[in-house]
Amino acid sequence: MNRHERHTALLELLTERHQVEVEAVAAELGVSVATVRRDLDHLAEQQLLTRTRGGAVAHSVAYELPLRYKAVRHASEKERIARAAAAMVEPGMVVGLNGGTTTTEVARAIATRADLRGSAEEPAVTLVTNALNIAHELAVRPHIKVVTTGGVAMHQSYELVGPLARHILGEVSLDLAFLGVDAVDAEEGAGAHSEHEASVNALLAERARTLVVVADSSKLGARAFARICPVEDIGTLITDTGAARRTARFEERGVRVVLV
Repeated sequence: MNRHERHTALLELLTERHQVEVEAVAAELGVSVATVRRDLDHLAEQQLLTRTRGGAVAHSVAYELPLRYKAVRHASEKERIARAAAAMVEPGMVVGLNGGTTTTEVARAIATRADLRGSAEEPAVTLVTNALNIAHELAVRPHIKVVTTGGVAMHQSYELVGPLARHILGEVSLDLAFLGVDAVDAEEGAGAHSEHEASVNALLAERARTLVVVADSSKLGARAFARICPVEDIGTLITDTGAARRTARFEERGVRVVLV
């Protein structure tokens, strides 16, 4: 287990338990007590937890992993979902992406498609996003035109939210929108834990001719605080084969399901 994986595991344990003890965690992760102490000290310096005598506690009960630590969870599933999503993109399209680990993988898969050739003068694809990390990563790709919204940055997801983000999205039209979600349910639709993110993501979905939800199987059937859109607005759901037994209701509601 490398350092990044240990940090992710520690934060996930805090998410579940809200408090951890150094010796117990060291035994659980199979590493030394000194290693766990160093890891907890490092995470405390980043204000991701509060150190206690002999362990650590989460900052609050409503605890969510920052994006960089979520990236290792369900990584192979997200890569397969991303490749399937990128295959839907055609040259000349305007594509919308919100923030999240799965949509970040989608953006990378689009940018590295060998058949999508273009230049700064004639880009192969235009990507519209409210995610700072996606814009930063793709800005160096001359064949991709990157359009970002304004807004206030969310420190967990790197998404820009608020009136400025909504203003920009209200002025554009999208051929495709790939939406990463915290939850998607055949009755409740797509949702996010943050009402600020949900508001901007709802407009991104509304501005798209076709809406594609990209979500690994852990998100199916889950519930989130704020609804992004009803299930009727979802054209396609791309998920992994772990969700195979839970997709029938989506198809009954008119959603095309792609299992990868």
